[in-house]
Amino acid sequence: MKNAILASTSTLHDQKYLEYLLPEIKKLYSGASEVIFFPFARPGGLSLDEYTEKASEAFKMANIDLKGIHEYSNPAEALENAEGIFTGGGNTFLLVSELYRNKLMQPLREAVLNGTPYLGTSAGTNIAGLTMQTTNDMPIVYPPSFKTLGIIPFNINPHYLDPDKNSTHKGETRETRIKEFHTINTQPVVGLREGSWLEIMDNKISLKGSLSARIFEKDRLPYEVDANNTLTDLN
Repeated sequence: MKNAILASTSTLHDQKYLEYLLPEIKKLYSGASEVIFFPFARPGGLSLDEYTEKASEAFKMANIDLKGIHEYSNPAEALENAEGIFTGGGNTFLLVSELYRNKLMQPLREAVLNGTPYLGTSAGTNIAGLTMQTTNDMPIVYPPSFKTLGIIPFNINPHYLDPDKNSTHKGETRETRIKEFHTINTQPVVGLREGSWLEIMDNKISLKGSLSARIFEKDRLPYEVDANNTLTDLN
């Protein structure tokens, strides 16, 4: 029953917040009048209200009202009755910590598994995987667990960047970091480039957008999957 969009980013160069995803938002939340927003990742230190207002302005372009989960007196009950859910980007450590602190990780998982339309961008996409351990974010807070929603059978690395062959920078690449992850962990990782997203329909997982994704599996060389192909068997 899953119905989700997991996007690498919320904003593309020279575009407004969520602009490139508006057609997908309209389809995903078709028939919904109000969507619940999780602002816990708080990019750049925005307050919960400031972040909710920013997201609300974008959703108005799709004629959908948005309300922050922090505005409900009973958030778990609100999730049970939600017409749709959106989790925005920011710091994944903070997002996961707040989901656990507010006892909302499991209710959110159940809502998505029961078919409530879900949109994630960046950190909101990261938490759809088995764990948050392939985030790019700084550990500004210590969550009680790295385990996340697990609505897909692998991890995601949002904002995936290919090495710049012309750069003189000698620090670790994303590919190096993911290789380090696989020295200890076994689940695959999808390097999701900017402007790409995963479409989840029931048990089918499809790569959307115009770019390929970089796939990392333990003890295998990385490989590319082109847009409009499925990742359903990746586990």
